[in-house]
Amino acid sequence: MERRTFLKHGLGLSAGLLTLSRSAPVARAADEPKWRTFEVVTRVEPTEASGTTRVWVPLPLMTDTDYFKRLGDTWKSNGTARMMRDDKYDAGFLYAEWPATEKAPALEITSRFSTRDRFVDLSRPPGAGAKEDPAVLRKFLQPTQLIPTDGLVLETAQQIVKGETGEVGKARAIYEWIVENTFRDPKTRGCGLGDVKTMLETRNLGGKCADLNALYVGLARSIGLPARDVYGVRCADSAAFRSLGKSGDISKAQHCRAEVYLTGYGWVPVDPADVRKVVLEEPPSGLPLGDPLVTKARAKLFGAWEMNWLAYNYAHDVKLPSSEGKPVAFLMYPQAETAGERKDSLDPATFAYKITAKELTA
Repeated sequence: MERRTFLKHGLGLSAGLLTLSRSAPVARAADEPKWRTFEVVTRVEPTEASGTTRVWVPLPLMTDTDYFKRLGDTWKSNGTARMMRDDKYDAGFLYAEWPATEKAPALEITSRFSTRDRFVDLSRPPGAGAKEDPAVLRKFLQPTQLIPTDGLVLETAQQIVKGETGEVGKARAIYEWIVENTFRDPKTRGCGLGDVKTMLETRNLGGKCADLNALYVGLARSIGLPARDVYGVRCADSAAFRSLGKSGDISKAQHCRAEVYLTGYGWVPVDPADVRKVVLEEPPSGLPLGDPLVTKARAKLFGAWEMNWLAYNYAHDVKLPSSEGKPVAFLMYPQAETAGERKDSLDPATFAYKITAKELTA
């Protein structure tokens, strides 16, 4: 059995990445939301193990922010396991491996972290304190395999922001366009693919969070607004929307959010995909776009996140170390390979993995 503990002070963070924790405006002390502490346990037991078995499991965000504090990860396994990090995006994950002789591979990871609700007041004038490393901003302007920033993506974004001169107006125009023109498709597997070019070319603007929020990121990047997907998982019930929370067994509660960087405000949270989730899933049987609850979600989710959610990383096109397969478009689900064949990460029961969450402070 192997066990390791990595606490946030032992991660050797670079000076450039540490600026992320200071990137958003700080609220007045009287308005600061309460910190909550959670524990998430991920148990992985790959079925039908054959040949060498390998597993990659995303870990909580490697860099503390104004809404997230990393409290450490521990694990135990009957194979070998070690924490690794993606060079480009600093995405943390646990890599475990078992020899062909091990027919019942098992890995259990316990992650603890604290979160607090986010809110950036975009009605106030931009300030001077919210700054980010220019290299980080350049990185989050770059295209990815599924999120191009030229051609139809650029043309669409230019049409959307026509007449807008400021960054806030452009960012909001893209958000409102996505809320108005997309829909949540319940038939989409998992959280979707995030294939922005195909969505626009086919004019099929349905999907789930990894699709709709990737569309936001691509459109924003194409017109010069740094933006990024933030991949994670819901870890508690929502205080305001029944459809926007999950506690207990969260094996299928993965959720991708988005951020856009606005000068003078820092990284601003947005989530047009969750507005569309409210439209589709709030009781009794979905709601019209003009319903008061949808209007509430629409106003809230441009500039705020309820932090009943664990952030994993911002990574795209991730090459899994020692993998014989192709890079994954994003690292939000546990990944596994047995005898060189990749398991279906969207089907926890046959994979098999289980993720559970509980709040340690209320």
